[in-house]
Amino acid sequence: MAGLPTLPVAALNHLLAKESWARERLRPFAGTGVRIEGGPLVMGLRIDEHGLLVPMEVDAPVAVTLTLPADTPVRLLLDRSSLFAGVRLSGAADVAEALAFVFRNLRWDVEEDLARWVGDIPARRLVRLGSRFAGEVGESAYRLAANVAEYASNESGLLAGKDDIAVFAAAVDVLRDDLARLEKCLQRL
Repeated sequence: MAGLPTLPVAALNHLLAKESWARERLRPFAGTGVRIEGGPLVMGLRIDEHGLLVPMEVDAPVAVTLTLPADTPVRLLLDRSSLFAGVRLSGAADVAEALAFVFRNLRWDVEEDLARWVGDIPARRLVRLGSRFAGEVGESAYRLAANVAEYASNESGLLAGKDDIAVFAAAVDVLRDDLARLEKCLQRL
């Protein structure tokens, strides 16, 4: 288990510890191995008798494998709601279904955790500030992507724009019709 990332396991267990429904959903699968794969990250986990996750050897036998999409870090920052849409689950259906349900419905109450450190009012303000900042970062990323796409298609010529594609498609249609007329002429000869 050398080099096993314990921070993600601790974070998941922190969320699970606060949600009894999630632990109850996982408890029947105590002893079941789970592998999480995503790019260079490969983690082996086992569900313990309390419904929490315990690190285990990566090459140990598992019942379920969760494969994260390549854009997981971006989705985690910009669009958490779509994060689990791209996750592929394989293995035992009942365990996979329970894990999918738990991971889809786990929510981190950031404000509650911050309140223990800084108090209720500062925690509330920090969460609101963080939400506003995340929204602005997401909007900025969207605008940047739109500007790059516009530059690539309109100004640099790297990509074809909608108008260019429409003109090309019309030219192909004319060429096809001309070729059909030419073939008919050749057949008559």
